[in-house]
Amino acid sequence: MMALAVGLAYLLNQSWLRWRSGFRLLTFLPAVTTLVAYAVVFRVLLATDGGAVNQMLGVLGVAPIDWLNNEWWARVSVIAAVTWRWTGYNMVIILAGLQSIPPELYEAAKVDGAGRWQTFWSVVLPQLRPVLIFTGITSTIGALQLFDENFILTGGGPNDATLTPVLYLYKVGFRQFDFGYASAIAWMLVLITAIIAVVQFRVMREKP
Repeated sequence: MMALAVGLAYLLNQSWLRWRSGFRLLTFLPAVTTLVAYAVVFRVLLATDGGAVNQMLGVLGVAPIDWLNNEWWARVSVIAAVTWRWTGYNMVIILAGLQSIPPELYEAAKVDGAGRWQTFWSVVLPQLRPVLIFTGITSTIGALQLFDENFILTGGGPNDATLTPVLYLYKVGFRQFDFGYASAIAWMLVLITAIIAVVQFRVMREKP
């Protein structure tokens, strides 16, 4: 998701691209849809019988896929839904970072004979480091807190293939009514999130 967001932001920041504002709006629109609404839409689209995705695959001669009841495809479905929902959000933040890079840096790289790819690696990415730290940490925290998508799409199944820490906490606390264990899960989730955030911050903050 992060790589896709960086690629989209870099593409939509190019001056030669026409209708940039329209493309930016279309890319960001998923971020303003409600979690429950878009998860329900994905559930309808990915339905084994009559779902739009399987209908399109049928036109291509591909057999229907049991998206939400197969362990592998259930994971793919949740990943696809989350990526669709949050890539545009991260893209807008990264795009703001791209637009804050001084034009003089691009000109200096061009004078030094750097190509487009060298400029991207040597100028763009180092300048985006603070933005990437922010989006990386928030995306990781969001992934650890994932609940709505897998709860609506798969309910954590099949065979706990899409069970996330927050969904597990919900099942323990509000279905098994073991609130002590659920509280312990919550505290461990906070601790794990803090550790990952600190590690990400330290690793991405280091100069290459």
